[in-house]
Amino acid sequence: MNLYQSLLRPLLFQCDAEWTHETTLRACHWLAKSGWLRERVRSHHAFDDPRLACSVAGLAFPNPVGIPAGFDKDAHAGLMLEALGYGFVEAGSVSRDPSPGNPARPRVFRVPADEGLMVFYGVPSEGAVAVAQRAASTRPRVPFGISLVEANIGRMSPIEDVLKQFTDTARIFTGRADYLQLNINCPNTTGGESPLDDPAHLALLLAGLREVENLPPVFLKITPFRTPAAIEAILAVVDPYAFIKGFVLNTEAPKPYAGLNTPLEVLRKMPGTLCGPIRRKPVDDAVSAWYRRIDRARHAIIAAGGTSSAADAYRRIRLGASLVGVLTALVYRGPGVVRDIKEGLCRLIERDGFATICEAVGVDTPRAR
Repeated sequence: MNLYQSLLRPLLFQCDAEWTHETTLRACHWLAKSGWLRERVRSHHAFDDPRLACSVAGLAFPNPVGIPAGFDKDAHAGLMLEALGYGFVEAGSVSRDPSPGNPARPRVFRVPADEGLMVFYGVPSEGAVAVAQRAASTRPRVPFGISLVEANIGRMSPIEDVLKQFTDTARIFTGRADYLQLNINCPNTTGGESPLDDPAHLALLLAGLREVENLPPVFLKITPFRTPAAIEAILAVVDPYAFIKGFVLNTEAPKPYAGLNTPLEVLRKMPGTLCGPIRRKPVDDAVSAWYRRIDRARHAIIAAGGTSSAADAYRRIRLGASLVGVLTALVYRGPGVVRDIKEGLCRLIERDGFATICEAVGVDTPRAR
């Protein structure tokens, strides 16, 4: 157990989870203004190894371990997250118009017996213009992605409005982000339903995005698990659009949750989506299912949800993920978890005889027949 787990975490866990989250982000924002302090953080957490470098969507990643969207919703902390050793940083999800998210409080619940978080934020956002302006000064030097989402109005929006929201927001972030992520079915809004679940509507969105000048690489975030037929349907829609470079897989664990230390009657009192180790197997299964079917020369997979250790990250890479997101483990294991995972990945590829982490991508998943 490290100093964070033994001393700081018990103090933080006495406070409201959402307050702690917001305070941490604002502290990161202000502390990062000091270049000297950023360098001290960087030197303390530094672990750079050329064997972990990889190229995805034409972007150079110093390592495959990133912070996924959901932590830094409004782009406050990119510089400090880079200093902690993350190989890529995502902000968001960001809606075109400001959105308060779900009105009920609390909106975040800790599930410490299972190192989990129950999240019911409902994608609050300061709005694309405000986030883009802030990102101009907080943009990290590692690849920086922005997750785009439709505004949460508590019900499904008309498809015409959803399409315009996404294309308007994409234009705002053109030139301000290295890649975009389309969060097309967030589980915290309108029951996780979206008109973009319909492949025909998704095709309309991609056709509209093709008209956006200087569009950076784009990834689709697919939240619910998809059957082989559904995967093939989405791949068919994506096929004409070269700007789609891959898929972000953040599959939910099926309900009722099984195999947890936390009693189900406790979890039932918490609205939202359970994040953390409970997602390991669903995300692993999704990575394997998608990697069997994608065009591996065109598309890459980013796996997010339940990655807590080097073993988790390496297993997902061997299943087909080129990049992995680490978020909930940051809350429970502290900022040193990023270095721990990177060091562990180097030991694992050395054990298996790989010269680089890229050589391990997908070795455990054959192509679909």
